[in-house]
Amino acid sequence: MTDELAGRVAVVTGGASGIGGAIVARFVAAGARVIVGDVDAERGRASIAGYGTAAVFEETDVADPEQVRRLVDRGVETFGRLDVMCNNAGISGVMHKDFLHDDLLDFHRVLGVNLLGVMAGTRFAAAHMATAEGGSIINVSSIGGIQAGGGVQSYRASKAAVIHFTKSAAIELAQYGIRVNCIAPGSIPTPLLASSADRMPSGVSEKFTRMVRESMRDDRPLQRDGEPEDVAEAAVYFGSDLSRYVTGTVLPIDGGTVAGKPLRRRKPAEQGSAR
Repeated sequence: MTDELAGRVAVVTGGASGIGGAIVARFVAAGARVIVGDVDAERGRASIAGYGTAAVFEETDVADPEQVRRLVDRGVETFGRLDVMCNNAGISGVMHKDFLHDDLLDFHRVLGVNLLGVMAGTRFAAAHMATAEGGSIINVSSIGGIQAGGGVQSYRASKAAVIHFTKSAAIELAQYGIRVNCIAPGSIPTPLLASSADRMPSGVSEKFTRMVRESMRDDRPLQRDGEPEDVAEAAVYFGSDLSRYVTGTVLPIDGGTVAGKPLRRRKPAEQGSAR
């Protein structure tokens, strides 16, 4: 048990599973009381079962700003304040053969969840924080918003927009003592990647997901696999006083992927012969 967030109240969207679930768990362990928002009501209620009075759940589709407002207000009404807003909810676009085959039918849903949800969460949380002692807003993007690449273009565009919005909001909200930062995960095993292959035939989607994971591993300098808990630790940092002089930043949690390609790995004999 740690106390980095002792006495604080946090809202986490998309908090029923994956990275969001890990953030909720880490926030509670750090002493925070948490309002969990998620579109999956059954999983959301189950996810907070072991947290007692430290967490409550509110069914929320973040693509609807009014539902986001209700989520934030629920947190303030339940716990009396709001210190940390973590806009984590996100979805992947549908994977197509290539961009020329992309029908763009998922554009509005992807941008609604991934960008509008973040903007709404920031807006409504900031309205409460501005009348208090400030606060911390944490937006979850992706390394797909930093690095260009093929596939799921609506997703990549939405995540790039989250980064630029975060920096802009950080400038505007600093006058109220509100810090706004961004986390960009990469190569974290969650159901998000598999969801992009939902339209693929059974068996093909599993092979596709495995191939992408292997490609991600080959592209990053650190060979250990990332975990949702790695992202959760960064969220605690941004939500605590440890980052009290930090705003407008983007922190990749990606094993060094955006830093550059890994060096050719030398065999033990080669390493031993180096001078």
